[in-house]
Amino acid sequence: MVYTRKDVSTLTRSERRRFVDALLEVKRRGEYEQFVRTHIEYSRSDGEAGLRVAHMAPSFLPWHRRFLLDLEEALRRVDDSVTVPYWDWTRNRTTTAVPWTDDLLGGTGRQSDRQVVTGPFAHRNGQWTIKVGLTDTEFLTRDLSRRRDPIALPTAGDLERALGDPVYDTSPWNSTSAKGFRNKLEGWGPGRGAVSWRTHNRVHRWVGGHMVGGASVNDPVFWLHHAFVDLLWSRWQRRHPGARYLPAGPLAPGDAQHGRVVARHERMPPWDVTPGEVEDHSGLYRYA
Repeated sequence: MVYTRKDVSTLTRSERRRFVDALLEVKRRGEYEQFVRTHIEYSRSDGEAGLRVAHMAPSFLPWHRRFLLDLEEALRRVDDSVTVPYWDWTRNRTTTAVPWTDDLLGGTGRQSDRQVVTGPFAHRNGQWTIKVGLTDTEFLTRDLSRRRDPIALPTAGDLERALGDPVYDTSPWNSTSAKGFRNKLEGWGPGRGAVSWRTHNRVHRWVGGHMVGGASVNDPVFWLHHAFVDLLWSRWQRRHPGARYLPAGPLAPGDAQHGRVVARHERMPPWDVTPGEVEDHSGLYRYA
């Protein structure tokens, strides 16, 4: 049966509670930490040797689509009415808007140490201790909008520049790809600092704290953010019918990215699945 992912701002009070409760139960069961470990393991950069699948590569979108499905399956084992909602950051743009409410994700971190002290994922409530990360911090951290050096969330216009590109991805198939929908949405730009953080990447920086880096899964907003990114891929597919994941086939041995990126019909670790097999989600879920 096809289920529906909703805009988080449209969830009823009951739907909000069920989603939060399911997340906390997945955490209580000890399952959540494996999601964090997986994202850390597969978040490799251009400068590292070996295969890249989660970031800075064409498989950024199908990899996270499959990753979202794993989390959603875990949530639905707890409560089969729950799906992952999406956060449309082009509309809900302030630090007090949904999802930053006490009954959902809580708010920003306190100024002294960026510790989140409101909402169900505050460490003080005893249900959300960080056990796997890149630091020893046990509490969830955020710095919504970067108070000391503010940045703004991406706009609808920023998204339009990505959605308007009819080609999925292009050489050199990494963070320096100037053309192609994938990197325009993933958001690696030239230069340094805020000007180089675009679309998806800028949202991670805007949230701050744990959302910056490979351990970003520790913040539950990771899933709402990537559900919206997944929805944007769906919109791009509808706008450009016939456009497919690229590269279509393995890169030639002489190509600098040979063996470093996944082609459409190549296996996408850690699953026995290819990007081509997850391009169409219509048999599993839809977006409201």
